[in-house]
Amino acid sequence: MEANKVINEELVEKLERIAYILKTVAHPMRLGIVHLLEQHPRLSVSQICEMLGSEQSLTSHHLQNMRLKGLLSVKREGRSMLYSLKEKDVSLIIECLENCKCNM
Repeated sequence: MEANKVINEELVEKLERIAYILKTVAHPMRLGIVHLLEQHPRLSVSQICEMLGSEQSLTSHHLQNMRLKGLLSVKREGRSMLYSLKEKDVSLIIECLENCKCNM
């Protein structure tokens, strides 16, 4: 009976990972952050705030959330904390969704 399974364990794990990534970035600001970090591999909080036109406290909250969930990495450079995409699959998933011919 197991040979007839349509979805194997490896595919289940892959789908769970995709769902986890989608849940993590399912916010306009987080999508904006991903978009910026695709264009500019390393940005500080203040640079991200300036480019998004957002408040630093709210932006920092989203960056921290994405970092804790493993999508971003952060490196201290002088007095700045520079963020970058750690999980490159995020870009691929979002690109796929952007190219979707969905009726919105």
